[in-house]
Formats: sequence, structure tokens, C-alpha cells
Amino acid sequence: MRIKAWFPTFIYCAPLLRTGAARFNAELLKEAYQLRDFDRDGQKWSKKNYPGGFTSYGSMDKLHQFSSTFTDLQRRIDRHVKAFARKLDFDLTNRRLEMTDCWVNIMPRQTAHGLHLHPTSTISGTFYVKTPKGCAAIKFEDPRLDRFMAAPPRKSGASRENQAFVHYPAEAGNVILFESWLRHEVPANPVAAERVSVSFNYNWF
Repeated sequence: MRIKAWFPTFIYCAPLLRTGAARFNAELLKEAYQLRDFDRDGQKWSKKNYPGGFTSYGSMDKLHQFSSTFTDLQRRIDRHVKAFARKLDFDLTNRRLEMTDCWVNIMPRQTAHGLHLHPTSTISGTFYVKTPKGCAAIKFEDPRLDRFMAAPPRKSGASRENQAFVHYPAEAGNVILFESWLRHEVPANPVAAERVSVSFNYNWF
């Protein structure tokens, strides 16, 4: 072929566990709601920065260091991060990837998470705890978008590799990983039931 694809953007998506997912998610969901009820600083931060929803990002963003349940989550995510790093051909000789941040997000109807990236991190991701039918997907942006300049718009039926955005449905029990420079967002949740997730960052040391 005369045309080859270079500089791909990889996104990893897989079930966190082979068995016991429902019970583990129930434990995480219980702690997520307890956190929302008692984290006053998180409530204040969310009121200003996360209208309508709750996130512990601005108050308790290292849950894996304080809760045995979230420590278990970190250990289970670790193996997925290692697999993703192998796919990315990271040279981690005498180095290691470690979870640096871990926080809860609770999104009722119309709560949104604007377009952003995760600076100073290497791999970021989300684990879905509760995902009611029809809840918002995570949306990733083509990282070249701001360099397209005079490029014409894509056809409505463009192939997946030529689309400017890609959506991954939120499915309870799944973990999604991506490189931290990749911009992403969660549009407003269209359903009444709450969408609950745990987001996290890894860095190399």
C-alpha cells in the first residue's frame, strides 16, 4: 500500500475483573455515596466547579491511599496499566508506573465534564461503577484537531480513523485508559439516574 497510518492514538477498554465485578462495584458505590455525604470540602468545591454533581477531585484525590476498597481498585487497575504501557512501547527500565491520583465523580442529570486533559501525568483513566441505561459516554478528541488549519470538513460517513471525535459508552465494570495528553469530555448526562465513576492518573518514577 502507498498510504500507511502513523502516529496512532491508542485507547484501552476492558472489563476490570473476570469475576466478582458486581460485588466489588457495590462496595465502591457505597463508599462513593458516603464520601459525597460527608466530604464538606468536596461539596463546596463541586458546587463551584462541578455544578449539579459531586467530585472529590478538589478535596480527596488520593483515595487509594486512604481506603482499602480503593487500594484494591488500584491493584486491579495496575495490571491493565502495565498491559497498556506494553502496547505503547514505553521504556520503563528501572522505572515504574504508579497511581498518583484517584477520585470519585457522581453525575446526576445535566451534569457535564468539560473538555480537558491531565497535565503532569502519563496515563489517565476511568473505572465505571454505576452506569444507568442511556447515560453519557466519554468523548475523545482527535489530538491533531487544532492543527487542521485549512482542512475541509469530514464526510458524515467518514471511517473511524478519520473522525474528529470518538465516543466510548460508559459500561459498569469497564476500565478505560488513555495517554494523559489526550483531550476528552463527558457531555451532560441525559438521564435522571446518577452516573458514578472513579477517575485516576498514573505517572512514572
